[in-house]
Amino acid sequence: MATETTEQSPPAEQVQSLSISEPQADDQPSSSSNPTTSLSLEEKYQIVRSVAEECIQEDELRNLLAHKTEPICYDGFEPSGRMHIAQGVMKTINVNKLTSAGCRVKIWIADWFAQLNNKMGGDLKKIETIGRYMIEIWRAAGMNLDTGKVEFLWSSKEINARAHEYWPRVMDIARKNKLPRIIRCSQIMGRTEQDELTAAQILYPCMQCADIFFLQADICQLGMDQRKVNMLAREYCDDIKKKNKPIILSHHMLPGLQQGQEKMSKSDVTSSIFMEDEEAEVNLKIKKAYCPPNVVDGNPCMEYVKYLILPWFNEFSVERTEKNGGNKTFKTFEELAADYQSGELHPADLKSALSKALNKILEPVRAHFKNDKAAKQLLQSVKSHQVITLLALGLVIATLLLYPECWMKGPVFLNSISLIYLTTPDGILYIHEIVRVPYIAIRSYYCFMRFLKL
Repeated sequence: MATETTEQSPPAEQVQSLSISEPQADDQPSSSSNPTTSLSLEEKYQIVRSVAEECIQEDELRNLLAHKTEPICYDGFEPSGRMHIAQGVMKTINVNKLTSAGCRVKIWIADWFAQLNNKMGGDLKKIETIGRYMIEIWRAAGMNLDTGKVEFLWSSKEINARAHEYWPRVMDIARKNKLPRIIRCSQIMGRTEQDELTAAQILYPCMQCADIFFLQADICQLGMDQRKVNMLAREYCDDIKKKNKPIILSHHMLPGLQQGQEKMSKSDVTSSIFMEDEEAEVNLKIKKAYCPPNVVDGNPCMEYVKYLILPWFNEFSVERTEKNGGNKTFKTFEELAADYQSGELHPADLKSALSKALNKILEPVRAHFKNDKAAKQLLQSVKSHQVITLLALGLVIATLLLYPECWMKGPVFLNSISLIYLTTPDGILYIHEIVRVPYIAIRSYYCFMRFLKL
């Protein structure tokens, strides 16, 4: 993929051959100054391939690494609340791996997308605050941001600067795809195909697909839940006769702490570990986590060791009394899985070691948000945006219990509830302003009494 073949461009679009802030070819650093030149092609391939559960296609990845010194990797996120370890730790691990293999990583801060998906009530100022908070976390966690190989790009700013390139591409993607194909991509927004989507949410997949070409990405490095829109981009390449398709590296989705939770969700605070959780909180959550003895598959504690602890420390240490087998350090997941499946390693010992390792990873983040004044204020702002109003929620529950007939007046009831809170796709309840809670509660009570008389 060293050279780009001529493609059939969408109407009125002249796409640049290099991405945003990318130096021209003559300005690229020489290979002699690049430390990754000491890596063989196979070593680079193994490092890049290790970040993904699935790669489409492996032969294309090898060819890319053989012909392009600094492949461009695209990653992105919606600023939508506190950051859990699936996003904070895993992204840090993956980005550091990619840059160590010579890749340039462009992280797309999808603020406009968050607004389209009604995150933070669609308030761009709050979305921007969340975005800055997330960058601060990755910096504190150890994401390698000092090499110049990682860029954070705000979608609103970049799209506005090059609107003449971006929107024709979005329109062309929309024109070349039927509505059912776009709806199948709804998973990328935390939706299902059965959900009633807004017009904005129909536009969303077309925009995310366009991002890949807008950033001139060679590799799409996103979660398995983003696979359908990444495949849409490859299909679009066929439509426009583009030879070099974006390679898809889909990383594993870390599960929640409870049984059957395939994806960690920030809406369930008891089954998610957040990047600035206190040590005691981490210990308690892991202690209560689903961890069946002798069972490896579907065991979240085992998955956390596999995808977080071992890649971070290159080992997993378990401290036990001599009576319980003594201390042991595992260098591979296969070794750990064998001991756990056989019963040699007890769930309590696994959990204790996992808690200790996670807290060691999270301690620099906690310290940063406690000791850095600006970071501390940023975290307080984020938490103020994400308040669950127990008063309002309690009022809803009490009304349902005291007045069962509410169930028979569902539409009116739900309309009244909408005055209290706004439910986002994350399942988190956001209040526009904390100071308005008493007013909202009084107004809600009045509305409940009013619709009960209907």
